[in-house]
Amino acid sequence: MLRGLRKASSNWIGKTIMGAVVAFLIGSFAIWGIGDIFRGYGMATAAKVGRTEITTEQFRQIYNDKLQQIGRQIGRPLTMEQARALGFDRQVLQQLTADLALDQRAQALRLGLSDAEIARLITSQPGFQTASGQFDAVRFQQAIREAGYTEQRFVAERRRAMARSQLSGTITGGPLVPKAAIEAMDRYQNEQRSAEYVLFDHAQAGEVPPPDPRVLADYFEERKILFRAPEYRKIEVLKLLPADEGNWIEVSDDDIKRTYEDHRNSFGTPERRSLQQMVYPNLDAASADAERIAKGASFADIAKERGIADKDIDLGTLAKGAIIDKTVADTAFALKEGETSAPVQGRFGVALIHVVKVEPEQIKPLTEVAADIKKSIAIERAKAQILSVYDKIEDVRSEGHTLADAAATLKLAARSVELDRSGHDPAGQAVADLPDAQRLLAAAFSSDVGVDADPLQMQDGYVWYEVAGITPSHDRPLEEVKDKVEASWREDEIAKRLKSKAEEFADKLKGGSRFADLAGAERLKLETVTGLKRGVASPPFSASAADKLFVTPKDAVASAAAEQPGEQIVFHLTDIVVPKTDMNSDEVKTMAQALTRSLSQDLFSQYVAKVESEIGVTINRNAVSQVTSGGGSSNPGNDDTDINF
Repeated sequence: MLRGLRKASSNWIGKTIMGAVVAFLIGSFAIWGIGDIFRGYGMATAAKVGRTEITTEQFRQIYNDKLQQIGRQIGRPLTMEQARALGFDRQVLQQLTADLALDQRAQALRLGLSDAEIARLITSQPGFQTASGQFDAVRFQQAIREAGYTEQRFVAERRRAMARSQLSGTITGGPLVPKAAIEAMDRYQNEQRSAEYVLFDHAQAGEVPPPDPRVLADYFEERKILFRAPEYRKIEVLKLLPADEGNWIEVSDDDIKRTYEDHRNSFGTPERRSLQQMVYPNLDAASADAERIAKGASFADIAKERGIADKDIDLGTLAKGAIIDKTVADTAFALKEGETSAPVQGRFGVALIHVVKVEPEQIKPLTEVAADIKKSIAIERAKAQILSVYDKIEDVRSEGHTLADAAATLKLAARSVELDRSGHDPAGQAVADLPDAQRLLAAAFSSDVGVDADPLQMQDGYVWYEVAGITPSHDRPLEEVKDKVEASWREDEIAKRLKSKAEEFADKLKGGSRFADLAGAERLKLETVTGLKRGVASPPFSASAADKLFVTPKDAVASAAAEQPGEQIVFHLTDIVVPKTDMNSDEVKTMAQALTRSLSQDLFSQYVAKVESEIGVTINRNAVSQVTSGGGSSNPGNDDTDINF
């Protein structure tokens, strides 16, 4: 419908008609008295914590600030859909209500810090200090600005956070974890068990004949949902990425050569020289030693005579660009290996420079790197053109044309693909070369036919998508998936047989048969396993089989599913090794610290819940949902969505 309206208004007649319609609607609203279209909606309450109300717009600002902070940390924007999938919206709301509840409790208890203490704590944060440990006001302002704070707001927030910290410290101030709890945790994590076992694999299942058609049909009917065809969507995709567009941009040989010369050192290792330097108080002293060196005296001997240690004359092995003093650099790199310069007026006085060794440059020739340089130049030029092409594509789409039309008009390569949510086509093959496939599929499957979705921004470029058709998920007839159904039936039949055999074998062992004798009679290989830990797979023991081992008494027999699907293990538990807890070991200390943190968090969570229940917390779920889904303001009168704590 939107495309139709846009297409209808693409000429002057249509624009005149649409303008009249819009004017009529606005006038009607004004007559009916719906003034909110001009004034905006009321300040709906998103939540109320005690005596503090959080308006929808306040919550929107806080939520968006948090989203932006996360985006800066991960290096790309976090969409509303991704945030909800991660539970980020619930975390922000819970943290916000908890903080406000604690703020009010801290005020009631008259907790707080002086201005001087607040200043000391802020200025002592390493992130606001120079390398020498001094507070850097410029760095402070830059950091809080990047985080979205003004100075006043940051200081106020830190004051509240520190008051909350005082309160939480009294609750979580180092609870003592009983030794018995540490020993129990140590045993849970480090107890080891050994067993003898036999494996019932596919070979023990015997020959499985094809199923009777009636049996297969019944099997299919009971599990029809497993063989449903997934929803497929036909999607038009148009990429506008520098790496792709760069393939069509012309780059001259002169451009390649100029770039090579300008960045020559980046194509290998530049020439480096091992240098020594002696600095003199005046030109005469330096000239006298230079004359002695010219007559055969060594640079090192003169340094020794002057009482200068070897480390004090050594400049190291440096490239020319690494030497700060340009005069010294030019002089040093004009000498041959083993030569000493005439007196040079450097930044720190008159000096003599001696070249100990020359390491020649190792730069790749232009012919070897020309292709890479050409590609790099083309991509950079493509980046500069991306926005211009972006505008052209959007202009064509705004006239009511499809994405395929826009691509054809601008002679760009659009692509049409049909796939399911996992990125597979109807033949079951993975569709290759989808740009940022996970984001693209998530966006396409949350859109609909005819919706002009905004492009996804990625890799310094954009990707447009448009849903051209939807094939709903549907049941498949047995004939279409017969091979898959029969294979599934066969696997289930094998699993049933193996489980039955394993249980029968275990029953015989429980009845008094010797493990070795019974294994030999059944032509099974008796093996042993040692050092198994709880929940840790050790083939053929799956993690669940290992857990079964840990609920089995010593010398008892049991069976469990093996690592490979359908296979079974029958084991006899032969040994249990209980660890001796060393309270001074690093592992146990780390365990104790983890238990302490967990206990502290539990105590504090219970305290916060108690405070919230005492002061009262009310959340308008409708208003919160409007914010976290990117919608408009909520209806403040919808009390059905309020939840009280």
